[in-house]
Amino acid sequence: MNKIKNYLPDALAVVLFIAIGFLYFFQPVTEGLVLTGHDHSGGVGAGVEMQEYYQRTGERTRWTNALFSGMPTYQMAPSYDSTDTLVGLQKVYQLGLTGVAMYVFVMLLGFYILLRAFDFKVWMAALGAILWAFSSYFFIIIGAGHIWKVMALAYIPPTIAGLVLCYRGKYLWGGVVTAFFLALQIMSNHVQMSYYFLPVMGLMALAYLVQAVKEKKMAGWCKATGMLIVAGLLGVAINSSNLYHTYQYSKESMRGKSELAYKNKQDPGNQTKDGLERDYITQWSYGIGETWSLLIPNVKGGASLPLTASEKAMEKANPQYTPVYQALTQYWGEQPGTSGPVYVGAFVMMLFVLSLFVLKGPMKWCLLALTVLSVMLSWGRNFMGLTNLFLDYVPLYDKFRAVASILVVAEFTIPLLAMLGLKALLEQPELLKAKLKYVYASFALTGGFALLFALMPDVFFGNYISTAEMSMLQDATAKGYIPGDMLGGILGNLHEMRKAVVVADAWRSFIIIAIGLLLLLAYNAKKVSGGVLVSAVFVLCLFDLWQVDKRYLNDGMFSEPVSAATNVVPKTPADEFILRDKDKDYRVMNLAGSPFNENKTSYYHKSIGGYHAAKLRRYQEMIEEHIAPEMGKFARAVAAVRGDLSKVDGDTIFPVLNMLNVKYAIIGQEGGQTFPVPNPHANGNGWFVKEVRYVASADDEILGLHQVNPKGIALVAGKYKGILGVAEGSQPVDSAATVRLTSYDANVLVYEVNSSKGGVVVFSEIYYPGWQATVDGEPVEIACADYILRAIKVAPGKHTVAFKFDPKSLHVTETVANVSLVLLMLGMLFLLGREVWKRRKETQK
Repeated sequence: MNKIKNYLPDALAVVLFIAIGFLYFFQPVTEGLVLTGHDHSGGVGAGVEMQEYYQRTGERTRWTNALFSGMPTYQMAPSYDSTDTLVGLQKVYQLGLTGVAMYVFVMLLGFYILLRAFDFKVWMAALGAILWAFSSYFFIIIGAGHIWKVMALAYIPPTIAGLVLCYRGKYLWGGVVTAFFLALQIMSNHVQMSYYFLPVMGLMALAYLVQAVKEKKMAGWCKATGMLIVAGLLGVAINSSNLYHTYQYSKESMRGKSELAYKNKQDPGNQTKDGLERDYITQWSYGIGETWSLLIPNVKGGASLPLTASEKAMEKANPQYTPVYQALTQYWGEQPGTSGPVYVGAFVMMLFVLSLFVLKGPMKWCLLALTVLSVMLSWGRNFMGLTNLFLDYVPLYDKFRAVASILVVAEFTIPLLAMLGLKALLEQPELLKAKLKYVYASFALTGGFALLFALMPDVFFGNYISTAEMSMLQDATAKGYIPGDMLGGILGNLHEMRKAVVVADAWRSFIIIAIGLLLLLAYNAKKVSGGVLVSAVFVLCLFDLWQVDKRYLNDGMFSEPVSAATNVVPKTPADEFILRDKDKDYRVMNLAGSPFNENKTSYYHKSIGGYHAAKLRRYQEMIEEHIAPEMGKFARAVAAVRGDLSKVDGDTIFPVLNMLNVKYAIIGQEGGQTFPVPNPHANGNGWFVKEVRYVASADDEILGLHQVNPKGIALVAGKYKGILGVAEGSQPVDSAATVRLTSYDANVLVYEVNSSKGGVVVFSEIYYPGWQATVDGEPVEIACADYILRAIKVAPGKHTVAFKFDPKSLHVTETVANVSLVLLMLGMLFLLGREVWKRRKETQK
């Protein structure tokens, strides 16, 4: 019975977390609704080929031809056989919950475990869990469908809990907890979030080092650090398949450095040493003034939703300007767009500031430094001095885009420090009395600023119109869409509308902080107990954060689930026409929408477009240099000949589309209808070339495609001369030579190649390291031709050519991962067995 009583409070906290998750999503959960939106539906088409392959073979393909003419699936379906057991353990940790309620539950539980590791009492830890999990950004990314990011973030606090346990002397438990949650975190496959929290763990370890030096307990610190290193290596090793192949893929993807010199010459300062371009990395940078959203959520208007949907703004709107306002959004910051602000809670901010006054020791300074650094790095292009410093000198920092997302660190450190301060005040009631002046100072620094925003918002913002909006309005006026004498009235009215939104939220934050202040003063005056204070703050902060979160993730964003494929992506007459073609492998180009921002085409076809944040760099460069421009030429040609492309010289107008074997295009019409256009000029699955031209650089290869027809001439980097083994220049070609695809699978393609003279064959498949080729069963090396395609040399005669994507590295990393997982499970079983043995021994006494 005593054992049950010991665990009962924690069990009740877990039940509370489940209940909170279900209550937030009560209507969607009870009615069986699911989230809709671009990133939720975007993966549907991209994953069809992979799912079909798995259902048919029971194995996972590491390559798909469904989008971007073919790419690895490492960052699309990062599941490996070695992690199946870990997935099972994850389901146990999630208590079998699924969907949106599960996301909230694991966010709450993770931070709860962290605070329990810090020796917080149960209900204090539950309060802290609310402060972390209900930070607005986490609900925003759930709504946006960034589920990998959500799960990685959910496992970060319990990973750090293992660190805390180690430095508190619980080495074995700390090591196992660190290894387990680190393994789950990495398996969640959002390396960027894990990367951002490495400095957090490093600085926290440094804080414990300073404490150990002061207390002369260096031996314990060394033991804890050693255990954490072992645990970290174990967690990494369990995910070695994912990490290694992500690393390899990053070098070939947009996250790697471009080989093109001419692009760097155009803007030499834009390219980082080994990663993404600076303007791409900083495209989503948090505004310096936008940082006030930590305290006042809609300080920049909120999300990029229609301005006319804001009741508060429209109360001030002049009805004659409504047509203009329909083209504007509620958000008026400098980011290209946003689903909502980062808001950590008004009273949470006050507690954070108060903690800076009442706490002592290295951990306070550690968390403060991390908060400030996180905020300053989130400014990105608005603070390029620091941003460039990190891009140039901090390893791997240039591999990640959307620097605004580093604010997740502040979302962690602010509630953590706030809770550490509140814990100190509750454990030492005399501390609050002695530091009462700092309570008022904290109120002034948070509630005071909220009040200033409410009374004098124009002091902080000169205007309430973004640079992009101003440019758009001025352009519309110059073109006569907006009368010149009306622009001033629009700008003035827009100023008042958006100011009303800011003022309303400023008053809201002020009231929340004032209520929190009264609670602290009541506790200091002994009018309420510590338990009542914690309960009241729990309700206050949950009410505050819940309301704001509902602005960005609400019941209106859910819809009925669809199960039939025809409902997921309705099959159009154009799709049906194309699908009558029984060729095993050809590509489709969808010009009815944005071809590089959708995956629906991939549901039924092998698309040359798609949507993915980390496509192959060379393919992206081909999109920019050739594919996108040729799409425009293709569309104009279709219009000129009314769809009969046999009447145009396709080899001259769109040769790169032909070499990608674009056999069909989908063209849009008025009313949302589409029609198919066959392309009789497509090169097919493979072809013998008449000439091989070796080039000295990547620039020569990609730019040279403007001057040649790939159907007859292959441009090949000089480093592949040994593979193709042919002299530069014209090659003997059999006019009757054929290349026929006889067998197709996502990761295995088999061809029958027949030529009386042999030569170099170029295949309309994307080159990538890891593909293996055989001719009549004998291995041959693959060369890269025409910047992105595969090429091999074949002898005269009839041959069977096979391509297979089964990288040897997969088998090595899978072995490492399996052994590491066994070690972790043995460690978990050992600790559980030891606990049972201890309990029995205590009972016998």
